[in-house]
Amino acid sequence: MTAWGLAWRTIARSPARSVLAVAGVTVIGALLFNMLLLSRGLLVSFRDLLDAAGFDIRVIAGQGSMVHRPPIADASSLADAIARLPGVQRVTLVRTDSAEAIVPDRPGPAGISLIGTTDAAAGSMWTMVTGSPLPAVTAPGGPPPLLVSPRLASELGLEPGSPLKLRLFAAGSASALPLVTARVVGIGAFAFEASDDYTVATTMEGFAAAHGAAFDGVAEMVLVSSRRGEGPAVFAAIARLRPDLRVLSNDQVMEQFNENAFSYFRQISAVLSSMTLAFAFLLIATLLTMSVNQRLGEVAALRALGFPRRRIAANLLWESTLLVGVGGAAALPVGGLLAVVLDRILRQMPGVPARLHFFVFEPRTVLVHAALLCATGALAAVYPIWLATRLPIAETLRREILS
Repeated sequence: MTAWGLAWRTIARSPARSVLAVAGVTVIGALLFNMLLLSRGLLVSFRDLLDAAGFDIRVIAGQGSMVHRPPIADASSLADAIARLPGVQRVTLVRTDSAEAIVPDRPGPAGISLIGTTDAAAGSMWTMVTGSPLPAVTAPGGPPPLLVSPRLASELGLEPGSPLKLRLFAAGSASALPLVTARVVGIGAFAFEASDDYTVATTMEGFAAAHGAAFDGVAEMVLVSSRRGEGPAVFAAIARLRPDLRVLSNDQVMEQFNENAFSYFRQISAVLSSMTLAFAFLLIATLLTMSVNQRLGEVAALRALGFPRRRIAANLLWESTLLVGVGGAAALPVGGLLAVVLDRILRQMPGVPARLHFFVFEPRTVLVHAALLCATGALAAVYPIWLATRLPIAETLRREILS
């Protein structure tokens, strides 16, 4: 009989113990699978959001970051200069501020995030749901055009054509600016809108009008989309245009968030993965050691009949492989279902974009999961193998007969 066949019969001979062992490995393996998904989930999901926006270069103030963005003076002239560079496909200016939205005949204002942009096309920062996109040119003296999120539209009963009053606050002052009456032109789903936030977009002229001023060419960020394969050349050319500004590629943006915003979850994943592997090691080692201790007489008899040590070692290694293999395979669907539930809970955290996911499946995750469980199973079998191959045959058989 082969070592695999003997291991299978040994496991089948104690079904209750084997089922409990597989169940334990399944639970531990599911937790390990979740931690592996969490370790890169935010990075993969955030990169998908960046790529979906269609911009591969971002320009911010020299002392700023992607989170804290001081205004860039004369950003309009910079955008025009960038648009003339060879290899540039599209240039967009962006400004943001917090405001209050007020609907007539409805109690209480709603806090919103107001975005001013020169990008009137859908499919970049938002996806149109209904209505019209922002106009390319805002009529002087007319109400600022607004694109509101579906959540805000549902909460305030807004639809294309609805009036919406905006109240902004002057920077460095406790007083509010006068109310500005704007008009909703469409409803769009914003890619980076948080689950607890309401987002409203308008043109740069509308953004300035909401502040009671004319557009002065200032922006917080310049978004650039380059043609395929020309990103590095465009990046270098923009850096030469304004050396006082920071030019960031998507890779550099990802590196910033990976070092700061996402490091917490990566560290948690590493710690919990290590603890999970330790539990798996202890569980498998304990089960195999107990199995060997209960079969010392059987192992000694096999050794006396001429079974070589390597055959006994192979038998125990196959036992570990079967327990880990079956439990590890069952852990994937269990871990996947658990990841869906945990992801839904974590996405309710304040400030987290609704389209950002914490647990993201990658094919490499399955390979890493299998490799870690296999290595853990092999290490856990070392002591039981040593115990079985080093026991004294005559003494063990005499003790078994006397007992």
